[in-house]
Amino acid sequence: MVYFSRFIMLLVLLTTLSPFCSSNQIQDNFYQCLSSSTTHLPNIFYTPNNPSFTSILISTALNLRCIAPYAAKPEAIFTPLNENHIQNAVICAKKLGIHLRYRSGGHDYEGLSYTSAMDPPYVIIDLSKLRGVSVDLADGSVWVEAGATVGELYYRVAEKSKTHGVPAGLCTSLGVGGHITGGAYGSMMRKYGLGADNALDVKLVDANGRILDRKAMGEDVFWALRGGGGASFGVIVSWKLKLVPVPETVTVFNVGRTLEQGATKILYKWQQVTDKLDDDLFIRVIFQTSNIPNTNQRTITTTYNALFLGKYDRLQEIMKQSFPELGLKKEDCIEMSWLESVLFIAGYPRSVPTTVLLAGKPAFVNYFKAKSDFVKDPIPEKGLEEIFQRLLKEDSPYMIWTPYGGMMSRISESSIPFPHRNGTLFMIQYITSWMGPDRDLMNKHGDWIRKLYNYMAQYVSMFPREAYVNYRDLDLGMNDKNGDDTSFVRASSWGTRYFKDNFNRLVKIKTEFDPDNFFKHEQSIPVLPLKSELPHSEL
Repeated sequence: MVYFSRFIMLLVLLTTLSPFCSSNQIQDNFYQCLSSSTTHLPNIFYTPNNPSFTSILISTALNLRCIAPYAAKPEAIFTPLNENHIQNAVICAKKLGIHLRYRSGGHDYEGLSYTSAMDPPYVIIDLSKLRGVSVDLADGSVWVEAGATVGELYYRVAEKSKTHGVPAGLCTSLGVGGHITGGAYGSMMRKYGLGADNALDVKLVDANGRILDRKAMGEDVFWALRGGGGASFGVIVSWKLKLVPVPETVTVFNVGRTLEQGATKILYKWQQVTDKLDDDLFIRVIFQTSNIPNTNQRTITTTYNALFLGKYDRLQEIMKQSFPELGLKKEDCIEMSWLESVLFIAGYPRSVPTTVLLAGKPAFVNYFKAKSDFVKDPIPEKGLEEIFQRLLKEDSPYMIWTPYGGMMSRISESSIPFPHRNGTLFMIQYITSWMGPDRDLMNKHGDWIRKLYNYMAQYVSMFPREAYVNYRDLDLGMNDKNGDDTSFVRASSWGTRYFKDNFNRLVKIKTEFDPDNFFKHEQSIPVLPLKSELPHSEL
């Protein structure tokens, strides 16, 4: 992928962001309402006239496409210091009719936590100053605030214990608040399931400004929050997550195979075994273009990026029995601590210390478009060859195949809203990236990834064609741009893809918990105005 340093992009964006109007009524009214109940407001409320506004706006924006000059910008950014500040923001916004966006880590693939494809002006509630982590080994749990990253979470847990971990994301700059709401898969998913499967409690600010925990909100709402997507039910303040055992020593490897080295046949075999491997073994496949040495020709490199919860000797036996085609050698493998493996899986060089996990924001960002799929049956070799040819026609394509099976197959589809369980071999993430904010570039690369997605329809899940809500994709549809009440029929176009049959239950819970539809965005869960319109299965 093509990456930009955050410092360089700050300089570029400071000169390219569209000019903002001076103080307006939304800013003034919101500020006045907040000031009546919020102290230190001048230091946590930013309008476009504030010199720090742009740097805060882009501080955790992963997708530069969503902060390009033509992208919508907020009227203000509010950075609460505590849960009471969040309460006040929600109460004031509801009173004044102001649309809010909520950002914990800025990883929404369509930027919906900091930009908008809808017409109403909006204010960002940026939770980046709420990043406390409280580890309780005796209880086997950890409370983590919404603005903390998974990297910070992992680091703080490892500070307390070398034999405990948290089964959550692979990208270390993910904000915990939004991450868990979409499911939160990671390298221990085959052993322990998703982050959302291991959520024990939550603190949420609802549309009336109340702070609710699991007991106060009830089991239906708690169910909806664990995989039902962010910002449909309230503002996540913090999560209580289960700690899981990890060995003192784990083993990792990266093994690359190009087309010239038999990548096609090896990948076909991986598809046949990946969901059946030992639960302690996670092997994903990363696809990139590369140059054939000493030539001007390009090829595809498939990299098998793996974590094994154990030492090399046992890994070697498993690989010999289950996947000898990869040709794994001892020199390919590295034994290390679980915390060190977090950096390895995330792609950091071995020389980078684990303290980098405390940085709290992406080290690199880029312009990109992404999509997702779930695969139920192995893609034939002929199909793989066509995929490779399509990748070779794009400038900077990137694809990740993430293995399922193990615990993921043993958890019911309705256990939480995340439904992609038994019968799934692997998930596909498609990405294309480019340099610069030019619209023609965006359209060119967007067209390429959509054509690839259309081609893949024959090989992936059907009825519905499933998608991962944390890889948000507005190509699947969106609510009315004018911000009016959402439509169940319209929302079904993406809701059934993200949640399958769980979508109906989400709609019912949303209708009862947030009947005024205060929490809404381009792909939020809709409310139904009349009980008679509820899905029949939920009446």
